[in-house]
Amino acid sequence: MTTIISTLFSSLDGVVEIDPAWHFPYFDEAMGAAVTEDYAGTDVLLLGRVTYDSFAGAWPERETAGGQDAPFARQLGDVRKLVATRAEGDLGWRNARRTTDLLGDVAALRREPGVGKVLVAGSLSVVRQLLVAGELDELHLLVHPVAAGRGERLFDDSVGLQPLRLLSSSVFPTGVLRLVYAPSELPNAAPHSDVTDEVRR
Repeated sequence: MTTIISTLFSSLDGVVEIDPAWHFPYFDEAMGAAVTEDYAGTDVLLLGRVTYDSFAGAWPERETAGGQDAPFARQLGDVRKLVATRAEGDLGWRNARRTTDLLGDVAALRREPGVGKVLVAGSLSVVRQLLVAGELDELHLLVHPVAAGRGERLFDDSVGLQPLRLLSSSVFPTGVLRLVYAPSELPNAAPHSDVTDEVRR
């Protein structure tokens, strides 16, 4: 069975557009281990074009340089990458191909034998589309204890109501929360009068 997972860094006020000013001060060994866990066993990496360009602009050079990041860079290079983009031309990194039919290709991945884990790294527009379509199985958030004040938030008007169920949570020494959610249903359909009656009691 295929599991499609989104992993995102977030500020306390819901901004998932990373600003180095608030992200890197909280990146420690615990967060590094969480990121490593998210990427482990990934069969397909699903990326939006902006995130892909960021990855492709950094990780191949780190692999070539052979430094501390080289093993992870090699892992990213070797994994199969599906890039949601309408832009033409060579994507410039091995094992990468484009998709112009995101939901169609996601459905195909679910049918493909041997594809167990699909990881969506960053790629906010992709995550929103998967949420709306009901195609996201898990949402992994690393919530930094800082209010960014500005930047794109995951849950905008395009996403609509998204009930979630907390699968696990942990707290890092820096105060970062690791929260793992799955799509869910609202806990009940009680009208407002029922709720107010419970409060009175």
